[in-house]
Amino acid sequence: MIFNTYAYLVSSVFFIVLFAHAEAYDPLDPTGNITIKWDVISWTADGYTATVTMTNYQMYRHIMSPGWTMGWTWAKKEVIWSMLGAEATEQGDCSKYKGNIPYCCEKKPTILDLLPGAPYNQQVANCCKGGVVPSWGQDPSAAISSFQLTVGSSGTSSKTVKLPKNFTLNGPGRGYTCNQPFLASPSPTCCVSMSSFYNSTIVTCPTCACGCQNRENCITDSKIQSIVGANTTTNGPLLQCTQHMCPIRVHWHVKLNYVSYWRVKMSITNFNYGLNYTQWTLVVQHPNLNNVTQVFSFNYQPLMPYKSTNDTGMFYGLKFYNDLLMEDGPNGNVQSEMLLEKDMNTFTWENGWAFPRKVYFNGDECVMPPPDSYPMPPNSANANPIASSTLSAFVLLILLVFW
Repeated sequence: MIFNTYAYLVSSVFFIVLFAHAEAYDPLDPTGNITIKWDVISWTADGYTATVTMTNYQMYRHIMSPGWTMGWTWAKKEVIWSMLGAEATEQGDCSKYKGNIPYCCEKKPTILDLLPGAPYNQQVANCCKGGVVPSWGQDPSAAISSFQLTVGSSGTSSKTVKLPKNFTLNGPGRGYTCNQPFLASPSPTCCVSMSSFYNSTIVTCPTCACGCQNRENCITDSKIQSIVGANTTTNGPLLQCTQHMCPIRVHWHVKLNYVSYWRVKMSITNFNYGLNYTQWTLVVQHPNLNNVTQVFSFNYQPLMPYKSTNDTGMFYGLKFYNDLLMEDGPNGNVQSEMLLEKDMNTFTWENGWAFPRKVYFNGDECVMPPPDSYPMPPNSANANPIASSTLSAFVLLILLVFW
């Protein structure tokens, strides 16, 4: 991820850096941002000790494994004497120091979060998550990552300290930068397929939805057994060969029709070998999300960036049950069903109304099939949703009588 810096707010003891998503304004999360607070908590003989706290105020975009990488440029000739809760990737040139050697002398240090299980004497509050930070909408109490550092050669008062500059925050997928923004991952990362009870057609993801430039390196069925469970030396995930070549597929199935309700089944499939998705999020836009009655095995939270509109919701896994989307294989999918109440003023099976307008996985917009390919009802189901619901209920009643 690459981040855009938008503002510095300075006081005598701390300053704040705001980061916005690489695609800038997000209509589904117009106030979403990542805030980094650099808080000077004490002064030392040649500098200060500061707590750096990163808060993810984005409603549905989280920073997933392998986690965040933070960087900046020192304004003067500062060094880092020590760190808790994080580590620098390089020490840099500390040759001018004799005896007491600084922890890091890099002009542009690169900082990583410590892994879970780090020694207790190296931890601070909200550290050591391997760089994984959930979204604010998913878990506000966990959407924080912190570390502490002692800075030298920096000045010893608010009048002599110079603020670091050119902050960067990197992570997997799309992201943010404090320099000129650029697209880190031009290819989509997910696609949507569709089906329904009223049409036998299964609408697959569009061909090459996520780009077919890596098809030569994908894993075919004949190679799966030799790959799964093996210790590979590859630098990234291995993708199963598919016609869409997407790491993630979201399937939307219109499952059942009742008199006053209708039911949808959602399935998320991981086509990556060697890559699990922790604390994943799925965001869906659909006009009937204003009448969600029950979601059965996902957590659900409405997203209402505009109070007058309630057509967007975030789904995410139940903790310790399905909040981890496993790598490709028998367990490489999660699924849930959702019951929605009909508003007969708007409800219809026509023109693909029952299918989502937009779908996002982990903050990335998924490729939808062309609208003219959506499963359409037969003419008899087109005419009147109330009549078709009544017919379905009548057939069900007959089945119950003769069971």
